Amino acid sequence: MRLITNYRNHQIMQWVIVIILLYFLLVAVRLMSLGFQLALGEEAEALFTFATNPFLGLIIGILATAMIQSSSTVISIVIGLVAGGLPVATAIPIVMGSNVGTTITNTIVSLGHVKASEEFKRAFAAATVHDCFNLCCLLLFFPLEIVFHPLEKIANILTQSLLGANQNWLFLNFNILDSLITPLITQLMKLTENLPLTVNGIVFIITGILLIFGSIFYLSKTLKSLLVGKAKEILHRAIGSGTLASILVGMGITGLIQSSSATTSLMIPLAGNGVFTLEQIYPFTLGTNIGTCLTALIVATALTGKAAFAGLEIALVQLLYNTLGVLIIYSVPILRDIPLQGARFLSETAVKYKWAALGYIVFIFLVLPAICLGITNQGFLSISFY
Repeated sequence: MRLITNYRNHQIMQWVIVIILLYFLLVAVRLMSLGFQLALGEEAEALFTFATNPFLGLIIGILATAMIQSSSTVISIVIGLVAGGLPVATAIPIVMGSNVGTTITNTIVSLGHVKASEEFKRAFAAATVHDCFNLCCLLLFFPLEIVFHPLEKIANILTQSLLGANQNWLFLNFNILDSLITPLITQLMKLTENLPLTVNGIVFIITGILLIFGSIFYLSKTLKSLLVGKAKEILHRAIGSGTLASILVGMGITGLIQSSSATTSLMIPLAGNGVFTLEQIYPFTLGTNIGTCLTALIVATALTGKAAFAGLEIALVQLLYNTLGVLIIYSVPILRDIPLQGARFLSETAVKYKWAALGYIVFIFLVLPAICLGITNQGFLSISFY
């Protein structure tokens, strides 16, 4: 009886920690936004002219997410940047790039099966089907967004309808989260009030970024310890029950754990052992793409005024990008099969040539973006949103 009571108390404490971490995540984004406003003032947009080249923004998103291994962290930082003056159009390629970079984790996990050829073949295919889908999504939307800006325009309309003219959540004249966050921000400002505005802003930016890293890292870790066991049970029941069920479960588990990398990585050992087929895992991974958008929507609620509008707009861009990608690609048979065929080809190649698996990871997530980054910096890719 005492063990059960202690276990329940431990779980309660973990949920309290989750709430505290979410609070500090929201504070962190507000700090970043305020920091850029203090440090740069009207010059905020000028600082980000380096990223007006959409290819450069895309590469930044891929490299940053591949290195950090957390798209939630990158998107939270992007929301803070947008709230501080980064144009939404400039931020969109970074969001798209983070979708590609986040798939590196489950691909690395699949290498654990490399000693058993058949297991490795199944595991690597299950991992790279996510890569292939996100690359297809990128190839579909990236050119369209450069030329016509459909995601930005739709997100702008939705943001106007959600926030209203006063740019407050739920059309209220006050923001409940604002009343919780502002007192701490005010106290932090008092601690640094003797510093020059620029230095003060830089301190807030650095503090905000560190808080985002710490909050998301421990939030994901705590939620995984609370929910991963239950997540596996749900997976076993739902996967194979149908496409819609798989997508919804992928969305739900990722939304709860706050990590698409962790959710998809759960599937790799199961796929390697033959518990689930590639066709069953495929729709589940699509659901994780949508579920990961919850973090951005939560983070956007921390902002008010113009910052709230910009933050929600980029959060909705991510949601639209992932949702429309699933609807368009998966509903068209020819497009739907491309990620499956790509994953099978990669897995068969990796089984024949073991070095090819590691080479694929290094090339796609590090070498190719780095080469493109170098080319872009030399001015060869001069396409701009403006």
